[in-house]
Amino acid sequence: VQLQASGGGLVQAGGSLRLSCAASGRTIRRLDMTWFRQIPGKERDFVAATRWSGGHTYYADPVKGRFIISRDNAKNTVDLQMNSLEPEDTAVYYCAAGSSIITSSVRSSNAYPYWGQGTQVTVSS
Repeated sequence: VQLQASGGGLVQAGGSLRLSCAASGRTIRRLDMTWFRQIPGKERDFVAATRWSGGHTYYADPVKGRFIISRDNAKNTVDLQMNSLEPEDTAVYYCAAGSSIITSSVRSSNAYPYWGQGTQVTVSS
């Protein structure tokens, strides 16, 4: 499956952005989809995930209550609505996909074999 992330940009603190991840080559209907983020010199950090089975969602503590992950299986897309953005949210955001991921590995980047190219999000103070 190929993933294409879009929607990044420059926004002031307190503002909102909506990222979108478009999948091709395979339906996401039975894939777990996720967003990670990375700043230079650091590892990729888990942001949010949506499971294909049961529709469960998971969020990293720093974004809980501010970000919302959603999926549209018909459009083969996964979005990340980011509200109340903070300068600490500045990073390159990546979408990723995987199948048969055990719950304990949902927040691990190693569990996802398919990755998009990343989109830059910059939040100014």
